[in-house]
Amino acid sequence: MQILRCPAQLQLLEETLRKSLPTTLPVLGTVMTVARGNPAAHEVLVDSWPDFNIVLTRLRPEEHRDPRDHYTNQLAVFYRDKEALRALLRGTEAVDRARAFQIIGLQEGLDEAVRDVAGARGLHVE
Repeated sequence: MQILRCPAQLQLLEETLRKSLPTTLPVLGTVMTVARGNPAAHEVLVDSWPDFNIVLTRLRPEEHRDPRDHYTNQLAVFYRDKEALRALLRGTEAVDRARAFQIIGLQEGLDEAVRDVAGARGLHVE
């Protein structure tokens, strides 16, 4: 996953995400916040640029205080391809499984993918 920091990239991503509202709403707010100074210390990650299949937003890892606080470790996701979502969840780079976390998204199939990947790893999902 690649972290977007460039204002031009963030602006282009924002414009692209606006075209797919309301399903992009969970990530769009964070993209807008990061593009406008990022007072909340978040990151915007994409699987590739500029032709992305998945966007993930999260709090910067250095900002985490309590590994049990799933509200602090809140991830928002928008994906164009379910396999990109499954690859994200199976990988270890963007989602820190050493911490409790929650994933927010509005697309159909998100809960199913999370349960499938967690079940394969023997993890508990609420």
